[in-house]
Amino acid sequence: MSSLIRIILQRLALGLLTLFVVSIVIFVAVNLLPGDFAEAILGQGATPESVAKIRQDLGLDQPMVVRYFDWLVGMLTFDLGTSFAQLNFANFGGAGSVTVAEQIAPRLSNTMFLATVTACIAVPLAVTLGILAALYRNTAFDKAANMFTLSSISSPEFFMAYILILFLAVLNPIFPSLSNIFEGMPFSERLEKSMLPALTLTLVVTAHMMRMTRAAIINLLASPYIEMARLKGLSPMRVIVKHALPNALAPIINVIALNLAYLITGVVVVEVVFVYPGIGQLFVDSVKIRDIPVVQACCLIFAAAYILLNLTADILSIVSNPRLRHPK
Repeated sequence: MSSLIRIILQRLALGLLTLFVVSIVIFVAVNLLPGDFAEAILGQGATPESVAKIRQDLGLDQPMVVRYFDWLVGMLTFDLGTSFAQLNFANFGGAGSVTVAEQIAPRLSNTMFLATVTACIAVPLAVTLGILAALYRNTAFDKAANMFTLSSISSPEFFMAYILILFLAVLNPIFPSLSNIFEGMPFSERLEKSMLPALTLTLVVTAHMMRMTRAAIINLLASPYIEMARLKGLSPMRVIVKHALPNALAPIINVIALNLAYLITGVVVVEVVFVYPGIGQLFVDSVKIRDIPVVQACCLIFAAAYILLNLTADILSIVSNPRLRHPK
């Protein structure tokens, strides 16, 4: 077995172990949330007997260890359970009950669409700004780019969202302020309604990628092969794009993957501000009503996406940089 395949298998095994540990943390944390779903759904008319009956129907009277392994087995068989909030208690678990998978699938699709639109804007913009900042370092352009990106990342997401709503939806009605998308909506209209949250996320993630691109390229500009390329008479842009950038891919890929993970796991605030029907909005709504199966599934999806993209970044870094395969 080659060293590269062995390293990849080790990373995958470590990722699965990490996801298992995270699943335990998620289950314990969610089940320690204050409040009770049975009491919340019954309201002021709740009696001890009715609360106990609903808890028995939902399996909440079982020991936590038993419930965790039931949930884990369900995860392994792609059975996310049934949403508490959508249960038909007259026919428990039968017709009329909505599974967690049915509830999450369209929301996850919407979040992935938003993350894809944001990535298509943010990644080329950040890499281009990073290359130009490295090419014109210590100039007015470099200082302005750093100032703008640092200002955007230092501001809270909801603040950036409301600023964009003010300038691009209220004072200049270019985009709608609410992202009320739905299944079957034409792509152009869906894109238009997703543009403001996508621009908000772009402002949040661009700074990391731009500064890493700039730093990685500047670190290589003093290398002997870069000096040789300059002595050959190549233009500064050609030296950076053709010679410096390919050798700076490892750290750039890492920071891009981390920010892509954020686009899936960190969209909660942005989705709430724009009322975007994504998994972040579903997560917040489910926490409010103590819908434990949905909250657990959302948390596990967030964790799996973050771990998967981190593993992808790690593997791509190893593939793009042979020195990482032989650390000695």
